[in-house]
Amino acid sequence: MNHSRSFWVTGASNGLGLALVQRLLEQGHRVAASGRASAQLDELAAQYRSELLLLDGHLHKKDQAARAAQQLCDVWPALDGLIINAGTTDYLADGVANDAVFETIVTDNQLAAEHCLAGALPLLAKGRMPQVMMIFNRYSALQLHSPTRVAAGWNNLPQWSREQREALKERGIDLTVVAPQSLKAPLTTARAVPQSWTAQSAASELLSRLALREPELILETMDTASLWPMAR
Repeated sequence: MNHSRSFWVTGASNGLGLALVQRLLEQGHRVAASGRASAQLDELAAQYRSELLLLDGHLHKKDQAARAAQQLCDVWPALDGLIINAGTTDYLADGVANDAVFETIVTDNQLAAEHCLAGALPLLAKGRMPQVMMIFNRYSALQLHSPTRVAAGWNNLPQWSREQREALKERGIDLTVVAPQSLKAPLTTARAVPQSWTAQSAASELLSRLALREPELILETMDTASLWPMAR
């Protein structure tokens, strides 16, 4: 029996995103990868010629995200999983001022998440037990506006993701949100202890939990740069 599935992974040029692509390929799945030009991705494409599809475009730009989704539609009839690496700096433009880096990471990932989810929905609706995993780090989980207020979708990307859960469920699509523990509105009373994750160990752990289809996972890391290197 063929247990191979098809996945679209964003923010795949380095770190955790790249490790997710590599691990999925090693498991025998088909993968579409979006990210900056990357020698490592090119090497994987040469090794996995028929299993890895490299998608062009800056996903925080609506037209380019739509083009990437169309590339995928032209090749695959369905999509089983969408993994949005919403901690990536793949969309960070050259010349962004140092004091604007964190805000740009949040806003660019917000746009990319919205565009990718919209573009992938038609394919996910045709997938086999389709699911979405959205992964955030301490920076992309920041609440940009009115930080003293309770998190809401309009100013907090993890909360925006949770607000999509009901509509996705109606289409038969499960959603897992992977994020650091919120200090203002913790999801559990259990103490979330930061661990010394590597990109490879975190990727293996997250993929091992996919089949459980858990709504929430907490990911705390000692070194954010080990999972999300700054791509500038």
